Amino acid sequence: MYAAGDVRVETVPDARLVEPTDALVAVTRAAICGSDLWPYKTMEQTEDGRRMGHEFIGVVEAVGADVRTVKSGDLVVAPFVWSDGTCVFCREGLQTSCLHGGRYGFDGVDGGQGEAVRVPQADGTLVALPVGRDDPLMPSLLTLTDVMATGQHAALSAEVGPGKTVAVVGDGAVGLCGVIAARRLRAERIILLGRHPDRIAVAKEFGATDVVSERGDEAVERVRDLTDGLGAHSVLECVGLEQSIVTALSIVRPGGAVGRVGVPQEQTIPEALPTFMDNVRIAGGPAPARAYVEELLPDVLEGRIEPGRVFDRVGLLDDVPDGYRAMNEREAIKVMIEF
Repeated sequence: MYAAGDVRVETVPDARLVEPTDALVAVTRAAICGSDLWPYKTMEQTEDGRRMGHEFIGVVEAVGADVRTVKSGDLVVAPFVWSDGTCVFCREGLQTSCLHGGRYGFDGVDGGQGEAVRVPQADGTLVALPVGRDDPLMPSLLTLTDVMATGQHAALSAEVGPGKTVAVVGDGAVGLCGVIAARRLRAERIILLGRHPDRIAVAKEFGATDVVSERGDEAVERVRDLTDGLGAHSVLECVGLEQSIVTALSIVRPGGAVGRVGVPQEQTIPEALPTFMDNVRIAGGPAPARAYVEELLPDVLEGRIEPGRVFDRVGLLDDVPDGYRAMNEREAIKVMIEF
């Protein structure tokens, strides 16, 4: 990406092993993320461009001398950040804060929207999959790199549990996966705040019991009406814009919790005094996807959840620029790239 709206497919030097802890992965599936749309809307012009993409599955082509957990020929899923798996934060399940980790597309590491990626800290990052590269479950497995794990993180941060009323703010791929996560955690009622008919239909099939299509104060009033004036026990904020955060913090009940996973576009959290006075717990952040893969993988493999249904457009590498446009213009929920 060279500037807002300027995504190009280019030939670059082949990815290669650099460190003995690296793995070289030939990408078989990748995705465009909603967070990729923020630079697509706002990035300033740059001469060098930025490698894009952080959600991918692929086949290991080579490994460094110190790699022990994956080998050449393995099909692997790559969480959206790389981590060593051994530092104090990784051991606590917070791989996004790994002391020796990082992000794809930065510091000389390839982006995931390309033919091959050098994956640093392969042992702590990659997870081998027990299926073939063309398995029908591939779309759902691809969501474990980010959006399904992020939906899970939102639900856990919002303390979703049996018998609770949950509100999900946002009907993008993360919000839809948040619905799956809330149902998986046995929420009694799941209210989706969204206004796109195609996404609402998917959310209902995923387990949403109610839909609020109003926005702003009207949305807050509607959720209050649905909850006897009390608000939701758990609120999943899956957008990151100021209005969505205000809405999330306005519909949580006293003593409730808000899980924030939408990348915030503001530096401050609104509604500070009301949430303080109501003892509202606010948690969340970038999901440590690596911590959730083993938990969610059996549910995908056994068909208990189908998060891959958030992909409603599939293209090839040359189609990536149009994929960005389609997601930005709400023509697609989420785009999968096949290699």
